[in-house]
Amino acid sequence: MNRNFYLNFIATLLLIVLSFVGFVLIKSIDILSLRTENLSGQISKIDAKFASLGTALKNRPASLPSTAEEKKITADKILMANSEFYDKNAIPGGSFIAAIASETKNMNYTVNNEKFVSDLWSYTCDSLADRNYQNFEIFEPQLAESWTISEDKLVYTIKLKKGVLWHDFKDPVSGKEWKNIEVTAHDFKFYVDVLKNPDTDCAPSRVYLQDLDRIEVINDYEFKVYWKKRYFQSESITLGTLPLPRHLYHAYEGPFDGKKFNDDHERNRIIVGCGPYRFDKWEKGQRIILKKWDKYYGAKYGVSPAVETLVFDVIKHPNTRFQSFLSGTINDISLSPEQWIKRTNGSEFGPQGTLRKIKYPGRAYSYIGYNLKNPLFQDKRVRQALTSLVNRERILKEVYHGLGRITTGTFFIDSPYYDKSIKPYPFSIERAKALFKEAGWKDEDGDGILEKDGKKFEFTIFAPSGSEIIPKMLPIIKEDMAKAGVIMKIQNIEWSVYVQRLEKKKYEVCVLSWALGLSPDPYQLWHSSEADKDGSSNHIGFKNPEADKLIEEIRETFDMKKRVELCHRFHKLLHEEQPYTFLISPDSLQGISGKFQNIRVFPLGVPVKLMWLPLADQNTAHGTN
Repeated sequence: MNRNFYLNFIATLLLIVLSFVGFVLIKSIDILSLRTENLSGQISKIDAKFASLGTALKNRPASLPSTAEEKKITADKILMANSEFYDKNAIPGGSFIAAIASETKNMNYTVNNEKFVSDLWSYTCDSLADRNYQNFEIFEPQLAESWTISEDKLVYTIKLKKGVLWHDFKDPVSGKEWKNIEVTAHDFKFYVDVLKNPDTDCAPSRVYLQDLDRIEVINDYEFKVYWKKRYFQSESITLGTLPLPRHLYHAYEGPFDGKKFNDDHERNRIIVGCGPYRFDKWEKGQRIILKKWDKYYGAKYGVSPAVETLVFDVIKHPNTRFQSFLSGTINDISLSPEQWIKRTNGSEFGPQGTLRKIKYPGRAYSYIGYNLKNPLFQDKRVRQALTSLVNRERILKEVYHGLGRITTGTFFIDSPYYDKSIKPYPFSIERAKALFKEAGWKDEDGDGILEKDGKKFEFTIFAPSGSEIIPKMLPIIKEDMAKAGVIMKIQNIEWSVYVQRLEKKKYEVCVLSWALGLSPDPYQLWHSSEADKDGSSNHIGFKNPEADKLIEEIRETFDMKKRVELCHRFHKLLHEEQPYTFLISPDSLQGISGKFQNIRVFPLGVPVKLMWLPLADQNTAHGTN
């Protein structure tokens, strides 16, 4: 919720940073954001990165009026998204300090799918429109003054607000200073052109633009977006689009160079946006600091955050992060289930305490993914057997402390797209043995290990280091696997290496989590066209013609009832195929300093932009004021 609607979209994309392990991607659409527990945080922060594109929606995207007159009325009534939630009595100043478990290497969100980078862009850059925090079916203007949509949903005409400025900055390569540069239609065209450029490293995001034909600039403040075919997410993607600063990323003569864009290391260490916060500095290995942008256009519409400084401290160890939260060194933390149950019962969390804890259904699920390029996992009976060896009820009780729900599919468990009639495969060693036997696996030499064609059934599951949940969960699974004759090895890997191996599909089994948007598009995760691409979200290499047909029909179906039916059929197919062992949809658990005022809890989280500090508490941060 702290990020732009566009960044939320990307929640479905590939490398996204997740609650368990993972990363994030696009924002306008229903994007699944992979987030690692280290980098993640509350679900409020996982709207996702395809934000460059659009954001998570609830149920079906709202049907906007098709005539220019009706659309203009909509835009006139609300000049700036979510303005009603800002406290008019807020006192400007102070700092909000959060912790991150590891540091990024690149802050260019178009080529970096980490959730944290998406979070930074959500503070520093606005999109054309945003969804109302409370009512997801309502689009409200940000950079757009108004828009019209053709009756066939193929052409969107956008009119921009005038006088919106890019943040002032000094080019780290040329040394040139840029000040008072206006955001124009050309910056939106540049963004789409960059994403569609085959040389740029943004394959996951490109999936959502494959049916976007072009952007046609009419003048500096007006442009048209043309779609090749009807796509139920086109509205979300279009209105969630972010501009990209041409004067930063194409500050040289000649045609745009996609490969140079990927590797422009100095320019990719800063952020130039047009949102309420500007990039201030990056203290390598310590913190990243954003400062309030004093020329932010939203202020004249009553939308401007009160907090002056946002600080993201690098604190690697979970216990250190928690102690920093208790001491007031940081103001916000994603709590583990164990911390929630065992460490938040003190008086400091009570009615008169200085800390608050917040719980709401998390829009995410954890899973075990099988690399389907490995012959060991190509028989669905084997995958069903492996799922039968995962005691999800025990994991939910002992590892998650009951703070979540067992899930069976790729859709948010509380959405209509999730088929609640599908029940989890029960934990059963005997069922697993029977399925293994059907698939030709049996203990041929009496050593207790399954074999087939002289090969033992063994694999390595790799997991990102630094998680609190995974080290407690995997030993339980390993023990139960052994009871059925399966050798499971555990390998912990540093996050950056983990991501590289995932992108290249150089693993046998992984444990991850996806953050979910509100209106599902399974294409990126499950369509066969993504299975062989490096860096795609379909990192397990799932291919299924029937699934492809359902996914394509889901994309082209605007009627919600029909789309729900299609999603239920897809859910059933996944349950039968078991390309993932779907694990837990966890509750989102957040701790936040009680000193802040206007803490508003919405279905997707707690927007930092709305909060403010009393004057007496504004000078307590570690030297940031």
